[in-house]
Amino acid sequence: MRKLAIGAAMSGALALTGLAAPAALADSPDLTFGAVTVNNGKPIVVGTKAKVTVPVTYSVTRPSDLAIDYKNNFLGIALYRGTLAEPTNAIEGSPRKPTCTTTATTDTTVTESCSTKLTIDPREHLFEGADATTWKAAALYGETAIDEDDSDDHISFHIGSDIWGNLGAAKLQRLAKATVNATPEPVVKGRTLTVKGKLTRADWNTGSYAGYKGQKATLQFKAKGATAYTDVKTVTSGTAGALSTTVKASKDGSYRYKFAGTSTTAAVTSAADFVDVK
Repeated sequence: MRKLAIGAAMSGALALTGLAAPAALADSPDLTFGAVTVNNGKPIVVGTKAKVTVPVTYSVTRPSDLAIDYKNNFLGIALYRGTLAEPTNAIEGSPRKPTCTTTATTDTTVTESCSTKLTIDPREHLFEGADATTWKAAALYGETAIDEDDSDDHISFHIGSDIWGNLGAAKLQRLAKATVNATPEPVVKGRTLTVKGKLTRADWNTGSYAGYKGQKATLQFKAKGATAYTDVKTVTSGTAGALSTTVKASKDGSYRYKFAGTSTTAAVTSAADFVDVK
């Protein structure tokens, strides 16, 4: 398990924008946020290698005299689990300038609706099964003031940040995989078919896929020429996620396994295996 502060999690984004990793601001900016929506409110499904990039939307109200230019200051979105002061894990959003539209103004404030992206790299951000849970969203503001004119034998670097937490939620799920194989092929009508398969899911501890034991999967069949699958029977995955059952061969058609998913693991349906019945 890797434990870190959100301030550390945003350091990479700040570096890309020319800002140093921040300390505490003497005076916090007067920013307020609407709800942060990640991936349009849908679960984020992550495997073991491929990066997953999802949309993020939020609204922010700032003082009208505070310009966020992504050169001298920065505003980003992050996900974290645990507490804001001491997260168990955190994922920073894109350091690029978001797309924002002004939705309201007053004499002293500007309200904007913004959209950006958040990329999850399982090899960098996810380390254990506990990461498959509901994460909280945070907004991070950082600023810097640098004076490198040493003509008076003095230079200065002033940096700082503010973080607002619990602004929204995003569920992360493990990517699942399923296979199917019916034997023998071809098969004589009325004979027994053995339909095997395997149910696995992403293991972020090892960076590989591990068998998902004790889960219900539905064997489905679609007759040749039909347009839809019908349920045949329910099978429980065994050691290493193994699936196995038998059926009587009656007509040409395709078999597949369908897994409905759990709170931590996404649903999946295997590819189809067509069986020729003689």
